Amino acid sequence: MPGTTRDAAALPEPADDDLVEVRRSTRRRRTVTAYREMGRTVVLIPAAFSPAEEQRWVAQMVAKLQVREERRKRSLGGDVELLARARALSTAHLDGLAEPTSVRWVDNQHRRWGSCTPADRAIRLSSRLRSMPEYVVDYVLVHELVHLLEPGHDDRFWALVARYPRAERARGFLEGVELTATAGAAGQDGTPDLDD
Repeated sequence: MPGTTRDAAALPEPADDDLVEVRRSTRRRRTVTAYREMGRTVVLIPAAFSPAEEQRWVAQMVAKLQVREERRKRSLGGDVELLARARALSTAHLDGLAEPTSVRWVDNQHRRWGSCTPADRAIRLSSRLRSMPEYVVDYVLVHELVHLLEPGHDDRFWALVARYPRAERARGFLEGVELTATAGAAGQDGTPDLDD
């Protein structure tokens, strides 16, 4: 990106042992931004910041990001709450026809946002979704719930997914995340997807 330099100093993040990458931008004058990308925290700062300002802002932004993610984790709950959420979404958007036996968070899905096994009616969501807006999590749940009714990705499948009113917006959000991940990983193979 023109006007941006990256500090390779990758500072460890205290809570998750993630790496912190600082990107300095000559275009930025005062704003500082932080987000997660490919297993690390990226902090965007103005190029004119001194090392002391950088250190202070990086610590502040990492802490702020952690608080926001913890708040989201609490609001999304654990597996029991996730199952209840899935059942409520099925009732609201799929006439209650999709009935999962289990819905749980998993840490081993790096290429998918969610997966479903129709044979045992089990749904798994990538824990990476915990840091995303709730409407995106709900979209992925609806997507996987529809697989309990339609195993493939045919027209009927997408028509059922479209019953979720924020489906298009959520898909756009996830596509943006994937695009950012591929741009940040320049040349690395494998982007997350929803295809099961």
